[in-house]
Amino acid sequence: MAESDSTDFDLLWYLENLSDKEFQSFKKYLARKILDFKLPQFPLIQMTKEELANVLPISYEGQYIWNMLFSIFSMMRKEDLCRKIIGRRNRNQEACKAVMRRKFMLQWESHTFGKFHYKFFRDVSSDVFYILQLAYDSTSCYSANNLNVFLMGERASGKTMVINLAVLRWIKGEMWQNMISYVVHLTSHEINQMTNSSLAELIAKDWPDGQAPIADILSDPKKLLVILEDLDNIRFELNVNESALCSNSTQKVPIPVLLVSLLKRKMAPGCWFLISSRPTRGNNVKTFLKEVDCCTTLQLSNEKREIYFNSFFKDRQRASAALQLVHEDEILVGLCRVAILCWITCTVLKRQMDKGRDFQLCCQTPTDLHAHFLADALTSEAGLTANQYHLGLLKRLCLLAAGGLFLSTLNFSGEDLRCVGFTEADVSVLQAANILLPSSTHKDRYKFIHLNVQEFCTAIAFLMAVPNYLIPSGSREYKEKREQYSDFNQVFTFIFGLLNANRRRILETSFGYQLPMVDSFKWYSVGYMKHLDRDPEKLTHHMPLFYCLYENREEEFVKKIVDALMEVTVYLQSDKDMMVSLYCLDYCCHLRTLKLSVQRIFQNKEPLIRPTARLSYVSTASGFEDLLKALARNRSLTYLSINCTSISLNMFSLLHDILDEPTCQISHLSLMKCDLRASECEEIASLLISGGSLRKLTLSSNPLRSDGMNILCDALLHPNCTLISLVLVFCCLTENCCSALGRVLLFSPTLRQLDLCVNRLKNYGVLHVTFPLLFPTCQLEELHLSGCFFSSDICQYIAIVIATNEKLRSLEIGSNKIEDAGMQLLCGGLRHPNCMLVNIGLEECMLTSACCRSLASVLTTNKTLERLNLLQNHLGNEGVAKLLESLISPDCVLKVV
Repeated sequence: MAESDSTDFDLLWYLENLSDKEFQSFKKYLARKILDFKLPQFPLIQMTKEELANVLPISYEGQYIWNMLFSIFSMMRKEDLCRKIIGRRNRNQEACKAVMRRKFMLQWESHTFGKFHYKFFRDVSSDVFYILQLAYDSTSCYSANNLNVFLMGERASGKTMVINLAVLRWIKGEMWQNMISYVVHLTSHEINQMTNSSLAELIAKDWPDGQAPIADILSDPKKLLVILEDLDNIRFELNVNESALCSNSTQKVPIPVLLVSLLKRKMAPGCWFLISSRPTRGNNVKTFLKEVDCCTTLQLSNEKREIYFNSFFKDRQRASAALQLVHEDEILVGLCRVAILCWITCTVLKRQMDKGRDFQLCCQTPTDLHAHFLADALTSEAGLTANQYHLGLLKRLCLLAAGGLFLSTLNFSGEDLRCVGFTEADVSVLQAANILLPSSTHKDRYKFIHLNVQEFCTAIAFLMAVPNYLIPSGSREYKEKREQYSDFNQVFTFIFGLLNANRRRILETSFGYQLPMVDSFKWYSVGYMKHLDRDPEKLTHHMPLFYCLYENREEEFVKKIVDALMEVTVYLQSDKDMMVSLYCLDYCCHLRTLKLSVQRIFQNKEPLIRPTARLSYVSTASGFEDLLKALARNRSLTYLSINCTSISLNMFSLLHDILDEPTCQISHLSLMKCDLRASECEEIASLLISGGSLRKLTLSSNPLRSDGMNILCDALLHPNCTLISLVLVFCCLTENCCSALGRVLLFSPTLRQLDLCVNRLKNYGVLHVTFPLLFPTCQLEELHLSGCFFSSDICQYIAIVIATNEKLRSLEIGSNKIEDAGMQLLCGGLRHPNCMLVNIGLEECMLTSACCRSLASVLTTNKTLERLNLLQNHLGNEGVAKLLESLISPDCVLKVV
């Protein structure tokens, strides 16, 4: 196909068209061109035409040879030879379009929804095509050298359809004119079958007999577009060392090396890339997504969804009614963000309208929609009730679906279909019903129209109690990433949906068959939840369960499932998470503890926490303004944790309003890792002096620094401040704020607990913090100073505090350079009869056996010390033996060591 003339690539033919004199000039020009192209040199002056024609192909890659020849012929004014090369290149460009046209013969032609989708995406993807046009136009401000365009989208979002349409537009001359001459198309499935290849072989795989005009394709890489579909599905990790990259297009290398060499433009420098992928955390996408790259996401927006419904129904009134149903439920909105699921939804709603049914009652959940879709598709020719053939078809379909998911198989071979009992006629029926279709990625294989349909059939299989079946493809040793199925949450959601009698009746009435495992599963579910009540740690978060219950919506059953729940943990990442949680929490009548992680701000949603909920603890991350507004109405909430988020002035204002509420009972507020600095400390101080119920404040892992601490100290001494406990672990504090802290400890009438661990206070700072404990006005009972960078030099002062302060119960001073000398001093204080310490932490204090005799005497003389931490000290066998002698003494009251 690529050659219309046997002399097109015949080097000798071109050279023989030169006179002897011209040939001598040609060789001189060639020597200079070899230098210009920075290619290896060889002696060519004495070579004949035949010798040169034989040596060039084994010395250089084809694209370099023909680029040099064309340039030389131009300089020699050999216009006839230049025209021949240009003519050949033009023919090969057309040949490439023919190759791509054959490869991109769209599969939508074989099924109804495919034709509809082709037309829909053609009409609504103009914005994407506009981006693709500008991105590869080197004169556009949106373009960049070595540009990668990423086309992102969830499963079945239309990535392949958009790529197909773009290539067809290029073939027809409607796109990339004079910009792209050649397209190389690669899919992850093709790549995953390879181990080693050269770029030339990779390009030639789609050409007849593997004969591709490589020299012409690579002659101008800036007019070459490489399409790489499904980067996230490639089985190789593409973290290849730079030194391993290859620039030779004819050299066979491992596939990861080849791909990275291409993506980093070591090969075909200047080429363009169009890469499709699902959103993923995988390294392959992150590695190659550069700041200058273009990334566009495919999703059915509200506007495009409206166009879709209007196009499908061809009746604005019907389309509007169907859209209203979808928009009233966030689950259905999420479903209709994917074009194929949008088609299933529209198909079901249209059939219900055609039958004159109240579709708003019979199509409320994905279970309803999938049940109607299967029932209508399989029984449409059988009247109101299916016969045994259609029931058998359903059972075999469910057997295939379940066998596939349990063995991570989404693409089925003919052998798989035959093994579950399908005949060719059955497969034709399922294809005509748009349930089982030819795979778009695996040749000669079939897959369900969408994974949701396979998951729904698996749920039916579970309630049918079909036997486990090992389909042949399931035993394949290698499974592609996208086939590795492990999250059965959607299957269980459908199972719970089918436990609802009304939803189940759609299938049972259509097929004349009762699902036998329904009652057993209901009984098991209730029993399992009661068991979890005794061991709540087995259920780490409740969102999957809540989705199951929302899909079911049988009030009495939902009440039985959640009745035992006293503690709930939910992660809210979307509007539908909020809606599902609202529904389920309404039935949690015994709920006491609610832990939330909110990943975004919900606007215009009703509050999650009802006034009647009796909660003692709520933890939330970011995007919590609406939640905070609801908290003020909850009288039993005592602990509010707002960690790991940036807190705005507006949020501080909301917190202030909540704490000012007369009914507010929040006693512990945690603001860990919120990037709070000195500039925010005025707002925190305002919370402290507002009075109210606040008794404990945790500010750990915030860079407050000494400036911020000084502001807080003023608030801590305010007469309205009633704080009992203050936690300031790792807050970048230094000795500069310790004088102010000492003043707080000396005069605060309420502060009982202070945690200053992991702050660089050093000797001077620790001295200022401990000195106030010598005075009776200090009310402190617990002081934590672990990791504060002090040494044994001030242990004598700490020992005096231990011996004289009868209020101090707990002292944590681990991870400091106390050493044996400092420990000897501390032991003097611990042996004093006025010492009332119950706990002392001395872990990682550089202690040895030399201090163990003094420590042993403490254990037999101190009558209050119950907990002693000596971890990560090198006490040695001798030192440990001394301590053990005291531990077994009846005078020792220690409980934990």
